[in-house]
Amino acid sequence: MKTIHYELNHFKIEYDLTKLGDPSSMFFLDIETTGFSPKNSEIYLIGGCYCKSGIWHMIQWFADSPEDEKEVLAAFFSFLKPYDILLHFNGNSFDLPFILERCKKYYLNENFDTYRGIDLYKRVSLWKHFLSLPNCKQKSIEQFLKIERDDLYTGGELISIYRDYLQDRSKTKEQLLLLHNKDDLKGMLQILPILAYGDLFNQTIRTTKVQSNSYIDLNGKKQQELILRIKLYSPVPIPVSYHANDCYVTLGQDTGAIRIPVYTEELKYFYDNYKDYYYLPTEDIAMHKSVAGFVDKAHRKPATAATCYTRKYSSYLPQWDYLFSPFFKREHKSSLLFFELTEEFKTNREAFSLYASHILQMLGKAH
Repeated sequence: MKTIHYELNHFKIEYDLTKLGDPSSMFFLDIETTGFSPKNSEIYLIGGCYCKSGIWHMIQWFADSPEDEKEVLAAFFSFLKPYDILLHFNGNSFDLPFILERCKKYYLNENFDTYRGIDLYKRVSLWKHFLSLPNCKQKSIEQFLKIERDDLYTGGELISIYRDYLQDRSKTKEQLLLLHNKDDLKGMLQILPILAYGDLFNQTIRTTKVQSNSYIDLNGKKQQELILRIKLYSPVPIPVSYHANDCYVTLGQDTGAIRIPVYTEELKYFYDNYKDYYYLPTEDIAMHKSVAGFVDKAHRKPATAATCYTRKYSSYLPQWDYLFSPFFKREHKSSLLFFELTEEFKTNREAFSLYASHILQMLGKAH
């Protein structure tokens, strides 16, 4: 077995790692294998990155022969003991179960139960559509962030190179194998700023300006919209734009804008307990029985959940959860909710900040 150490001189992560935990307790992990099934394939390389005294380091355990696999596993787990947080890319599905399955072969009583795991793949996959990524492969994320790598191979392509290396011990082949793992690990550190997009969906955004705008739609009708200028607490690495449900967002580094349609129409407010109401068909409204009891029986009937409402013509904004009350609907079974854009709301900057976060969360989930 060969153990290779690198010091990543002048390397800086462009993301606040303290949002995930103590950087000195983190270990970034990546493995290389001779196949995809741990039952009939081996691990020939385990690599990791860690921070010591503010400097990032890399370590690789390389199986110089298939018989070295047990030693590689033992050295890895011994080195891992001081760390508390394991970070990886799709490690929950591949790296970690593969390692544990290979440990069983050698009767190594090891596990990851005491570590907090952070799978970067799982996190990014939540906002794949928001970022218009073709897929969530690490190399696709690197391309999105304009990260260049020296390695030109895939893990699958390197399997035959490792087999050839076992025959000829070529230094060139050894360097290719180490380089791929090294670039995967370094790339994992470099793509960490992608997490800033996830931060958008988990914290309140500050609205700095609210504008009203009118425009002519494709049907030649005049429409109204609000434009919310926002300040981002976590700057994003690459400008993005996205739209869903007639809402649009554009994000720069630490600022952005959200465009939301304003609907001016008659909507319905539905009362909770329809059994306490009568529906008056002529007026097309519901009225509480304490009042409607005086109405002629011919002009009233027991309200149902679908007819227990009052109507109001006003200007409204959409919402996708019970954020602001009272909320209105077009029909009882409608999933889209609205709240009234009142004069009081127009001057409430805190409410607009909360609403901006709500819109971003909706956009992040939409696909």
